[in-house]
Amino acid sequence: MKRIHSAIRSFPWRRLLPLVCGVLICTALWAETAQVQLAEKVIRLHVLANSDSQADQDLKLQVRDKVLAQAGTLLTGQEGVQAAAAVLQDNLDTLARTAAQEIRDQGYGYSVQVSLEDTWFPTRQYEGIALPAGNYQALRVVIGEGEGHNWWCVVYPSLCLGAVSETALETAGFSGQDYALVTEASQPYVFKFKAIEWLEGCKRQLFGP
Repeated sequence: MKRIHSAIRSFPWRRLLPLVCGVLICTALWAETAQVQLAEKVIRLHVLANSDSQADQDLKLQVRDKVLAQAGTLLTGQEGVQAAAAVLQDNLDTLARTAAQEIRDQGYGYSVQVSLEDTWFPTRQYEGIALPAGNYQALRVVIGEGEGHNWWCVVYPSLCLGAVSETALETAGFSGQDYALVTEASQPYVFKFKAIEWLEGCKRQLFGP
């Protein structure tokens, strides 16, 4: 046991630390580049509940389902993220009315705001897909005060309510390399994606928000 403790104390930690930091920085920079490329091909969905009460969380999911169904209909046949974004932008009022109707149907009087805007997302794993942390264009649905837990997914290509379809990703402009990057076949990349969050945290510590 003494030999083990002695070996630990004598290990050149100070030399190893810069190497580890260097590897993490390189990994984070690689993942950041990958994230920017992926962000140009997807539109995320971000639904915020009024509060964390069980009733408000249940309502969030009901509103989500209605918005997803309508967005899916609107985006049928659209090829490319720019075309999809244009359709969503033109139909924000329609989507908001659908969300508001569902809120009323469930017996609530909450307001709802629907917008298309850039939003920061942490690394997120869905069914069969992982997307790195970073800024993405997102269809954002805020119910009432929007102070409850949120719900994330991908509205274009449609990946929210089923397993990933390679055809859906190809339609959205994903290359074979993109597909390999985000699907379950490359789960080790999740660690690399997490490195973006580590790098972002370091930036905020050094330079502020």
